[in-house]
Amino acid sequence: MEKIWLDSYPDGVDHEINPDAYNSLIEVFEESVSQYPERPAFCNMGKVLTYAEMDKKTRDFAAYLQSELNLKHGDRIALMMPNLLQYPIAIFGAMKAGLTIINVNPLYTSRELKHQLNDSQADAIVIVENFAHTLQQIIKETSLKHIIVTQLGDALGGVKSYLVNFVVKYIKKLVPAFELPGATPFKQALKVGEKCSLEKVELTSSDIAFLQYTGGTTGVAKGAVLTHRNIMANLMQADCWFSSLLSDGQELVITALPLYHIFSLTANCMLFCKVGGLNVLITNPRDMKGFVKELSKHQFTVITGVNTLFNGLLNTPGFADLDFSRLHLTLGGGMAVQESVARKWHEVTGHPLSEAYGLTETSPAVCMNPADLKEYNGTIGLPICSTEVSIRNDEGKELGINEAGELWVRGPQVMRGYLDRPEETAKVLNEDGWFATGDVAVMNEKGFCKIVDRKKDMILVSGFNVYPNEIEDVVAANEKVLEVAAVGIPSESSGEVVKIFVVKKDPTLTEEELIQHCRDNLTGYKIPKAVEFRDDLPKSNVGKILRRELRDE
Repeated sequence: MEKIWLDSYPDGVDHEINPDAYNSLIEVFEESVSQYPERPAFCNMGKVLTYAEMDKKTRDFAAYLQSELNLKHGDRIALMMPNLLQYPIAIFGAMKAGLTIINVNPLYTSRELKHQLNDSQADAIVIVENFAHTLQQIIKETSLKHIIVTQLGDALGGVKSYLVNFVVKYIKKLVPAFELPGATPFKQALKVGEKCSLEKVELTSSDIAFLQYTGGTTGVAKGAVLTHRNIMANLMQADCWFSSLLSDGQELVITALPLYHIFSLTANCMLFCKVGGLNVLITNPRDMKGFVKELSKHQFTVITGVNTLFNGLLNTPGFADLDFSRLHLTLGGGMAVQESVARKWHEVTGHPLSEAYGLTETSPAVCMNPADLKEYNGTIGLPICSTEVSIRNDEGKELGINEAGELWVRGPQVMRGYLDRPEETAKVLNEDGWFATGDVAVMNEKGFCKIVDRKKDMILVSGFNVYPNEIEDVVAANEKVLEVAAVGIPSESSGEVVKIFVVKKDPTLTEEELIQHCRDNLTGYKIPKAVEFRDDLPKSNVGKILRRELRDE
């Protein structure tokens, strides 16, 4: 298979990268600070921080962690925030202090938060006050020694900072009452750190950069151990892959996916810092009208997201009227990109929606479509630089072209393992460095891969494999459908049958109409036997539809 996909590589893309070109992510960040000191680095709610300003604030935060909290190289800090300027300040500041970062979904329940803090043995946490009441419920059951609390507007400066915090707390009442004795305000931490000295920490590529927790959709959330080398390799792979599209010091990327998610963390925060780009942080992308209004203020060159995000934008008034003249890369991942959404995106923006594929355990990118992609092709693309993929059967034997099997991956971006879970690690990562993804895929004669579905989501109808992605793609092609999820439900006659959950775009849509649409496009055993209309579908923190929750019902 290797020769096939190497022959298909885009022109100008090296087959290999050097994952040891830097010792740490801080070296990458400091290189950009040196090259682009006056360039804007991050923007949120109209406030822009240059690379030089980011360097200063991250130094101050690192000094506070080191001098005042006495945190040492290898200690662990949890970050629990939406997309705010405080987030990248905390990320790079913690790294400068030599700490390992644990990214936490701020929407976690107290039970989920307790598990992650205890499993990771976090020493400190930075938390936005909107969710501090969740921490209060379980703080005594954790090993946390230090708490830093921030308000949404803390990094905006001046009157705007005060106004945003006042409105959020007293007008919109989005901050439930909480008590966390001894907690330090984020602004105070920076002010104190400004007067503290910072002792340089010698990081190595084998140091743990992030403990990145999986979503827990298949059981208890596990911490993927991602080293500086893992993340550096992946951002260099992406940089190499899109070298013909990305111009150093010129890019503006819309960062709507939360930075605590591995896709946004690497593909947006890290990659566009490396190329001297500007990350526009969207704090609440679920507010589609507000999101479109924010997009209208920027001539963005890149936008990343998941299928539901792109679909939401396309169905929001005003989006089609935006200026897409500078847009040259739309990258979709996190879940399958549906053909109907991709084609509509191309029609509205004039640019293709390029699908990529990755996982938390692979930092995340594994496959991407070529930079010169002209239109949607239904695949996740080719294995990226320095990455091997293999399609295997249940016995681990390699399969041939166009044969469906589990996708295995090997490359410098593959995690070290799951934190303190050797048995779980051994199930997915073998001694030769191959990681079994749990995704069913096929590879064509040119090396392009297509994800068929998650192994665990496959529906078995009378002995035939039915993949939800295919059903959902067909149903979504109906113009009256906004969103859809397909699951298997028990059946006495066939073991399982297909059930679809549908959110209507057009209220006139009927069950009979949908079933007929499926009959026209699917073979008999794949046709849904049950249809349920919903006002919305359960989604993960990044907008990925959760079939598991629908199955569990």
